Amino acid sequence: MNIQDIFKNNQNWVAEKLADDKDYFENLSKGQTPSMLYIGCSDSRVTAEEMMGVHPGEVFVHRNIANLVNNVDLNVMSVINYGVRHLKVKHVIVCGHYYCGGVKAAMQASDLGILNPWLRGIRDVYRLHKNELNCITDEDERYNRLIELNVQEQCINIIKTAAVQQAYYEWGLAVHGWIFDIKTGKLKDLNINFDKVLRNIMEIYDLNQKPSIEKI
Repeated sequence: MNIQDIFKNNQNWVAEKLADDKDYFENLSKGQTPSMLYIGCSDSRVTAEEMMGVHPGEVFVHRNIANLVNNVDLNVMSVINYGVRHLKVKHVIVCGHYYCGGVKAAMQASDLGILNPWLRGIRDVYRLHKNELNCITDEDERYNRLIELNVQEQCINIIKTAAVQQAYYEWGLAVHGWIFDIKTGKLKDLNINFDKVLRNIMEIYDLNQKPSIEKI
C-alpha cells in the first residue's frame, strides 16, 4: 500500500463517521471508559478491534510479540495498572493466535540475538509443560498447543499482580484467555478459571494479604 493512501483512507473514514454522527469525534475526545483490557500479539494479521467487532473507546489495547505478560516489562505492567486501577476495566483478555511467529521462533534451537531474552518467556512455558508437549508427535499440533499454554501462563502472570487481585476482590474483575484461529477467523475461549488459578498461587502470590481463602 502506498503510504499516501493511508491519509485518503483516513479522510474517507472521518467523512463516514461524521455522516452517521456529526458529534462523533467531539464525543470521542471527552475521554474513554472501556470495559475491557486486551493484551494481544503484534502480528499484523490479528487486529483486535476488527475481530472483536468493537468501536473506538470500547477496549483498551496492548500488543507485543507473542502476547507476553512479563513482570519486568514496564510497558505491559503500566498498561495493566492503568487499565485496572484507573480505567476500572471489568475484563482483562489475553489473546494469542494459532501460527504465531513468536512462538514458532521460541521453538527453534537458534540464537536470535536481541529476541532471545524476550522469547525466553515462551521457552519457559515449554519447560513448564514439556511432558505434555513432548508427547505430541505432530509438529503443528505441538506448536499450536504451546500457543494455548502460553496464553494460559500469561493469564496466570496477570493474576499474580496486586492490581488485578485487588480488582477481583473489589469488583469481580475477570481474566480471560482466548485464541484467534487465523484459518477460520473464529475466537476460542480457553475458559481460564480465575478462582482456581488464584487458589493455586495464593500461598506465594497473595499480594493483598487476604486472611481467608475460603471466601473466594
